[in-house]
Amino acid sequence: MNFKTILWEQKENIGILTLNRPETINALNRTMVEELEQVFDGLERDPTIRVLILTGAGDKGFCSGMDMKESAAALFEASPERIFRFQSRASRLYYRMRTIPQPVIAAVHGAASGAGFSFAMASDLRMITPETRFNAAYINIGLGGADLASSFFLPRQIGSGRANEFLYSGGFMSAEEAMQLGFASRLVPRERLMDEAFGMAQNLTEKSVLGLQMTKEAINQNLCAGSLEQALAMENRNQAFMIAAMKIEFAASNPEH
Repeated sequence: MNFKTILWEQKENIGILTLNRPETINALNRTMVEELEQVFDGLERDPTIRVLILTGAGDKGFCSGMDMKESAAALFEASPERIFRFQSRASRLYYRMRTIPQPVIAAVHGAASGAGFSFAMASDLRMITPETRFNAAYINIGLGGADLASSFFLPRQIGSGRANEFLYSGGFMSAEEAMQLGFASRLVPRERLMDEAFGMAQNLTEKSVLGLQMTKEAINQNLCAGSLEQALAMENRNQAFMIAAMKIEFAASNPEH
């Protein structure tokens, strides 16, 4: 597929999705929303892709957020209904990241602001560099600090105390803080970022495809589990299903047994 705002590449069983508007620090615009929707639609139906790496083009940063220069004038002239439709469509991307079957590894360098911060939050794993920094920029441009799934993800990932501070203030979370708070899983030199992300992705491709998918499903469901009993019910169902599937696969490949 030919895209204007993103790059798509498949290496072995790994998809590499690059936000590709480096002149705007990969700001999210309407075209990028539409192209990301196409990619996520394809990933839902593509069993050859087991893991997705999400990164940004250029040296300046991962994603600077929504492209306000492009969209601000149009949105201010639009009706409330039209504004709501666009807001809902853009925010749906982060739900789609959680519902595609592939684990998503965010390889983040430089700034990840606003929508870029949300891309990192919606990913399963976050790899960063010493220069990486995150902020909920929405509050800094006169909007609410809770946008694009941030009020759902961030308190669950780092606790409400620090999450509330970042959402209210719009201040930056440094790479050091991201590691200390458990928001990021690995800190690597900038020149090693994609190699390390690919290595992690390769490690995941060695696991059971169904096992990865059901692990992601359990994590998603149990983010909002109301009790330990609910969490265990989901895990027990998945593990029983996996054991049954393994037995069927073993019997098919070993008919003498």
